[in-house]
Amino acid sequence: MRHPRPGRLDAGPCSPNVLAIRLPRGYQMAQIVLIHSILGLRPVERSIAARWEAAGHGVTLPDLYGGRSAESYEDGFTLWGELKESAQAMAREAILNAPQGAVLSGVSMGAGQVSASWGERPDISGAILFAGSADPAPGLPKGLPVQAHIARPDPFDDEGYFADWVASMGDYELDLYRYDGVGHYSLDPALEDFGAAEAELCLSRTLDFLAGL
Repeated sequence: MRHPRPGRLDAGPCSPNVLAIRLPRGYQMAQIVLIHSILGLRPVERSIAARWEAAGHGVTLPDLYGGRSAESYEDGFTLWGELKESAQAMAREAILNAPQGAVLSGVSMGAGQVSASWGERPDISGAILFAGSADPAPGLPKGLPVQAHIARPDPFDDEGYFADWVASMGDYELDLYRYDGVGHYSLDPALEDFGAAEAELCLSRTLDFLAGL
């Protein structure tokens, strides 16, 4: 199973303290569905959601493993093998039931789940992909904004793979950001993959992306 496939080629509830943020005229908050990685729903996805929620966006976090999670990719693949059928069904349900104009997001395996169903949601506003990508789909509108964040190098796919993926996404407004010197899931501080500066830059870019939709 492939995890990533990433165009501009490069390189909880809100706190009371943020309720008075002044937003640009016409700015609309996004409703985001974030599908976790093969490791399961972990604190890192809740942290990502909290950053988006602090900016006023709504986030849905489907728990495809029913409360179970893994600490290593090896254990994650074992869980996936055990729960794949139900996990895929739950991810599909979350994507198809997302509100009109939603933003779909996925991490690694989660990006693959976005890929499996996003063609049935031509009304989405955009997609944010971490450590993974999603294939073109006939049902999606041309010019759909897609942002992808991928380590360079990535341990699961080579550079030729990513070049082919970018070439296939010509109908979409794809921004691909690459992060040197970090591992596959560089946002997760519980993994050796983590890079603090890269994670902060990545999340900042997602907030800019959401603000521009």
